[in-house]
Amino acid sequence: MKILVIQTAFIGDVILATSLLEKIHYHFPEAEIDFLVRRGNESLLKNHPYLHETLIWDKKSGKYASLWKLLKTIRSRKYQYAINIQRFGTTGLLTAFSGAETTVGFDKNPLSFLFSKKIQHRFDGPHEVERNTDLISWFTDAQVFPPRLYPFELSLHPTSPYVCLAPSSVWFTKQYPEEKWVELIQQLPSHLQIYLLGGPGDRQLVERIQKAANREKVESLAGKLSLLESAALMKGAVMNYVNDSGPMHLCSAVNAPTTAIFCSTVPTFGFGPLSEVSSIVEVEEKLTCRPCGIHGYKECPEGHFKCGKDIRTEQLLGVLTTMS
Repeated sequence: MKILVIQTAFIGDVILATSLLEKIHYHFPEAEIDFLVRRGNESLLKNHPYLHETLIWDKKSGKYASLWKLLKTIRSRKYQYAINIQRFGTTGLLTAFSGAETTVGFDKNPLSFLFSKKIQHRFDGPHEVERNTDLISWFTDAQVFPPRLYPFELSLHPTSPYVCLAPSSVWFTKQYPEEKWVELIQQLPSHLQIYLLGGPGDRQLVERIQKAANREKVESLAGKLSLLESAALMKGAVMNYVNDSGPMHLCSAVNAPTTAIFCSTVPTFGFGPLSEVSSIVEVEEKLTCRPCGIHGYKECPEGHFKCGKDIRTEQLLGVLTTMS
């Protein structure tokens, strides 16, 4: 049996989609499972024991030319199932014309009328991994598997208890304010080593936070670790402080302790932390403007960003207190 899973969205979406890889392998251990992702996300899947092959869509290198080339590759594989997690027309095209015996996707995909089976997309409270499970529950069962990544052994070996902070987000309104991260670092227990995480593009932000905090035992690793290396480090942390963004899902995929800070977005969208030890921190005041959008904005639509600025540092520190 050959099965294709399609998820060409962002890092967090790909991580959460790995729950289907776990579930499919559990039910069909001999199946060849391929996973289609956008270029840049394939590194997440290195060392994955259940994947036969990772297919890559290079959207930046002639989006439609690469799409047709990819479709030709997919059709040549002769899949039994093509499972599309996304709700966009381009992946709907890949699914509908994949040549798979059975094509599956959400009813909100504009090309879902061409699928063998379309599944209602629920946006009323279930977690994303539950929504994704709906796509295959009809030929497996309703059990939800957690997402999982398989990091390599980390070359960095901390010798004292540590916390990780991932202060960046693609969207301004999903990112806890820079000055609030500084406050948190300054008030964390002095015996804790602090690692600041991020990609190469986050280096300036992270280094500004590190400099402003002006305390010992704070190290910037922005741009120095791969995604899987970051996940491995987070797994061993006393706590990981993250935004509603990719690092939160890295924590979920390795069951790392998580404190997820939700600014403009809310957990009921279905993207909250899944680790056994996890907490959600939000502004305590009921704001009529929150949530202002599913993905966030480049600036606060109201101009005050109270959903981020009014979260108290004590709320974040309190998570450590409850653990001790």
